[in-house]
Amino acid sequence: MEKAIFLDKDGTLIKDVPYNVDPKRVACYPDIFNSLRLLQKRGYKLIIVSNQSGIARRYFTEEDLAIAFSELRKQLMAERIKVDGFYYCPHSDIANELQCSCRKPLPGMLLLAAKELHIDLKKSWMIGDILNDIGAGRAAGCKTILVDRNHEERKKDRISDPKFRPDFILDDFYELNQVVTLEKEYYE
Repeated sequence: MEKAIFLDKDGTLIKDVPYNVDPKRVACYPDIFNSLRLLQKRGYKLIIVSNQSGIARRYFTEEDLAIAFSELRKQLMAERIKVDGFYYCPHSDIANELQCSCRKPLPGMLLLAAKELHIDLKKSWMIGDILNDIGAGRAAGCKTILVDRNHEERKKDRISDPKFRPDFILDDFYELNQVVTLEKEYYE
């Protein structure tokens, strides 16, 4: 069984532009590259998991999303970072819509990736910028890291709920290297 880092896309890896599928507007945060390379060196698969309700809302198509993801993959490959999987939830978050098991904070995308890519979820991490990312990671059995760049998520009441409480809260990816060195404490 492999270990993985599950990564939210918008607001975590790239600047959050609502419903963005324009490849010209896909802009990685500069602090992600060194950390992601280090994680790969340590044997982690890198898997992107992303809610994409713009598909259900008909703001863009799955083909449009594939083009945007291709641009993200290209930018990461230019930095010698390989994405091992990309999973997305195309469903809407509007009440009374189709109920799914994949929209974060539900763990469906992580569970599917674990099955398809032979991932040990207990040795894996979920990294995201909002508490729904943390909820998905917790529900899947992963350790979790909240990258709260604007310090807004840590102010929310539900952060005290065990289902949404991250193992670590960071301001950016620069701090991530220190956390990953602690991983041995969890698994030895």
